Amino acid sequence: MLEGLRQRRKTVGLKQTMKAVEADRVQVIYVAKDAEERLVSQIMDACTEKGIKVYEADSMKQLGKACGIDVGTAVAAIIKDD
Repeated sequence: MLEGLRQRRKTVGLKQTMKAVEADRVQVIYVAKDAEERLVSQIMDACTEKGIKVYEADSMKQLGKACGIDVGTAVAAIIKDD
């Protein structure tokens, strides 16, 4: 499930991903299970409203690694192809 993140156009991090969700540019979103609920609840609600599929990653560290970064991240998303 996370394998495609490294090769695809994506956003990494809460702020960038929320902007992309609001602009209807997101295909799917990934949220780390160990991310703080208060941080990700707003983006989860926005995805539900817009019908965006949400996948869970086991941890922030695993999600960051799948994105090709050296730190963990709570949220990442694959951007729609133009």
